[in-house]
Amino acid sequence: METNERQDGAESPGIERRPRVRRNVTAAIAQDICAERYPSGSPLPRENDLCQLYGVSRTVIRESLKVLESKGLVRGKPRIGTTVCDRVDWNILDADVLDWIGPYIKDFDLLGCILEARRTIEPAAAEYAAERASAQEIADLDKAWRQMRDSAGDPESFTDADVMFHTVLLTASHNQVFRRLSSAIHAALKYALHASNIGVENREDAVLVHGQLVEALRMRDKTGARDCANRMLDLAVRDLAAAEKAIGRTK
Repeated sequence: METNERQDGAESPGIERRPRVRRNVTAAIAQDICAERYPSGSPLPRENDLCQLYGVSRTVIRESLKVLESKGLVRGKPRIGTTVCDRVDWNILDADVLDWIGPYIKDFDLLGCILEARRTIEPAAAEYAAERASAQEIADLDKAWRQMRDSAGDPESFTDADVMFHTVLLTASHNQVFRRLSSAIHAALKYALHASNIGVENREDAVLVHGQLVEALRMRDKTGARDCANRMLDLAVRDLAAAEKAIGRTK
């Protein structure tokens, strides 16, 4: 277990032990990498030092490093040690990696990339959903829309409902690849939508078009559903630009 308190090796001079605020040591190391505590191209501390930093055994550290290597964040070499990989080598479609990146997503220039991916996927998913969605899936979308409507003044609650809406929409397309992407981009979508949602004070336009999409699905209107998805993404472009302006990252 990663909560194992045993520590191997003596504490090295100058090593600042990390506060044990997270139970998952793999996530703790990964988020330290994302925060550039360990920059790309730099070596990670030695195993004994990592044991001291994170308060766990060598076995736990080795298992965590194997997971991080499988996801492209680090690379281990005999007699050299473990090095942090360049960000371009990270598996950013991995749900764990996206979750670790999440708080730093603006630093990774992923918001625009996510929006481009949504431009490609969501209109098609909406059209397929108009033909294939079950009554329960449409009801779930309606529920998420109502939660968005009722929490329009609360960016956090609004974002949670917004993420649920888009997750259900991809699932309702009954396209296996889209459904897989739904789980993969869930974490990234949360941060992307949050950035968009905090960029504007008035969310009435977003509430309106999401409701219109639900109605298009009820009517099995494929053209209308695709149009609604495109208008949602137009709003996302506007709101994301406002969010980037708010954080001083306009280009």
